[in-house]
Amino acid sequence: MAKTKYHFNPKLLVFEESQRTIWQKLLRILSYVFTALAFSTVVIFFAYKFLDSPKEKQLKREIEQYKMQYEIIDQQMDEMQLVLNDLQERDNNIYRVIFESDPIPLSERGGAMPESRYAHLQNFDNAEIITAAAKRLDYLSKQIYSQSKSYDEVVKLTKRKNEMHASIPAIFPIKDGATKIVSGFGMRYHPILKIMRPHTGIDISAPHGTPIYATGNGKVVETSGGGNGYGISVVINHGFGYQTRYAHMSRMTVRMGQKVKRGDLIGYVGNTGLSVAPHCHYEVIKDGQRVNPVHYFFNDLTPEEYNHVIEAASKVNQALS
Repeated sequence: MAKTKYHFNPKLLVFEESQRTIWQKLLRILSYVFTALAFSTVVIFFAYKFLDSPKEKQLKREIEQYKMQYEIIDQQMDEMQLVLNDLQERDNNIYRVIFESDPIPLSERGGAMPESRYAHLQNFDNAEIITAAAKRLDYLSKQIYSQSKSYDEVVKLTKRKNEMHASIPAIFPIKDGATKIVSGFGMRYHPILKIMRPHTGIDISAPHGTPIYATGNGKVVETSGGGNGYGISVVINHGFGYQTRYAHMSRMTVRMGQKVKRGDLIGYVGNTGLSVAPHCHYEVIKDGQRVNPVHYFFNDLTPEEYNHVIEAASKVNQALS
């Protein structure tokens, strides 16, 4: 109950009860209201600033859980990357080596996506974490897709394994050729030009008319009637990047476009072109580059015979052509 206030009336020399006007009452009420509002504002400010509401506490717990889940996902992606690296390593250095296929460059296995792809993620509170996870996931997806395509190719190579083995040059073009190599691959003295020059194959000496055989399955893609340094010669395309040349024949027994198998007769030893004695000049061409043919006689040689061939073919001497 509000206390009654009095004031002294000097004229009447008595105390009289004080009477408030409406404005005074209104101002008093307003002062209470403003005081209450000010106090409430201060309380609310500190409450929002330093105290979490139940809803905020729940949201913060959810955010922490999401961050933990992103960390778990990131660890899982690390493990996936390790597995992918192992698959890529095996693919490039085992499977593709077995089938003599070029490895896939790292640049083709995966790459960065354009930044515009992640623009919609920048509006999130944890945009950095979310964007990083999205980028890694996209990168892994591209690598997985690339590896899947690579294995599809390896499966095709596997199915063609027998064809490839039958096509790769693997025997001597002349019977008992291991004992008849007179000049090897590399710099040799030319018998006619009288200069040192690259010898792009090996010379296998044999009597005139000795049969010459295809060293692998393939197709005749080039023949020469003798109007050049190779004389009468035949080139067979074996596929898989391999070609072989047989030069200085006395005559050929195949024609352009003819398919041949390993061991098929393709001509006879001669002395045509730039040659000083009957022999077969034999070349192996891999991906457009002439390579040393002695590395391709694995079907015909024992380890001891192979060492003998390497020694004989490495001597720097005069070639026959």
